[in-house]
Amino acid sequence: MLRLDSVSRHFGDQHVLDDISLTVPAGQLLSVVGPSGCGKSTLLRAIAGLLPAQQGTITVDGTPVTGVPDRLAVVFQEYGRSLLPWLTVRDNVALPLRRRGLNRAARRAEAEIILERVGLHGVARRHPRELSGGMQQRVAIARALVCRPSLLLMDEPFGSLDAGTREDLEDLLLEVHRADDTTIVFVTHDIDESVYVGDRVVVLSPGPGARVVRDLPVTLPRERDQLTTRSSPAFVALRTEVGRAVRGGPRGAPRGGTESGGAQ
Repeated sequence: MLRLDSVSRHFGDQHVLDDISLTVPAGQLLSVVGPSGCGKSTLLRAIAGLLPAQQGTITVDGTPVTGVPDRLAVVFQEYGRSLLPWLTVRDNVALPLRRRGLNRAARRAEAEIILERVGLHGVARRHPRELSGGMQQRVAIARALVCRPSLLLMDEPFGSLDAGTREDLEDLLLEVHRADDTTIVFVTHDIDESVYVGDRVVVLSPGPGARVVRDLPVTLPRERDQLTTRSSPAFVALRTEVGRAVRGGPRGAPRGGTESGGAQ
């Protein structure tokens, strides 16, 4: 589904990404973590075709990324700024469907279906300013899902939410992933979150010139629970290993190569 071969990126004399190589199989949820400022968001923007890779290649379904790929969607952390305040919730969600040539009634019908799926039944005619932060982010997720993407990129989407809302949206993400088997690249600075939602966790080194320093399969059961999963010995061991890597594990080849399967 997604392949990065020796991808590097710099801004002027600031080297941000250095020789990043990854293969992400179809249907995998890949968590990407690393120290603040290491280049996680830059990596995501390069995959999305918003920033060109200055060295190396990125391919989606075998096609080199030279612009924004078809059937790709992005969910940003700044959900409030990504929603159009003059449109209703329903019309915000329906917006991507204009590219498919659907008429207004069909677009709104599709939006209503997705809104109910993400737990927002009954708010279609409200405006974003009338919703809480967690509800606004559900709208942003619904807008990403309405076009049924084969690749979903999420850039620290829950980072500015309170703990309870964040956990609710983590579980929503897992439900969506199980139901749709969408390939997801999920950037987060939260170590526990990376393990809880991921089939696999990739750790980037500190900048400048971030590299992959760990590539860890998550062997937790697919069915996860905020209390049971997070208290299990397997979860604790994994989050400890990821935490150790983020806080200064040795640079070098990632454990397990550049491709790992999902959880069983």
